Amino acid sequence: MFYRRKFYTVKKEFVEIFNEHFNKTNLPNQLKYGSRLIGRWMKENEDNTVEVFAIWEYDSYEDYVEIETKIRNDHAHVERVKDWYAKNGGRDYVFKEYILEVKNEAITSTVYSGK
Repeated sequence: MFYRRKFYTVKKEFVEIFNEHFNKTNLPNQLKYGSRLIGRWMKENEDNTVEVFAIWEYDSYEDYVEIETKIRNDHAHVERVKDWYAKNGGRDYVFKEYILEVKNEAITSTVYSGK
């Protein structure tokens, strides 16, 4: 199995818009191509930001790459994402004003399988 953590630091006033975009646009498309969401959580910080992160599961790293390629080649999905950015001031503006940090990291388990 391959696991990844997608992590964002978002300004608090943008969290509702950001979560709605995830639930209506990104999640359905990820699931359509075979990504498995383990869970998605958020934690408020004292500096008026919120950490939002998701854990995703794939059968292998190669499956992850294949799924991400399919998502990036889904022209209807890409247009929905572009429209969302445009509605919120443009991609550069969103990343300058609202989404302060993004990480996409492979993660490994520390639990031994007993084998």
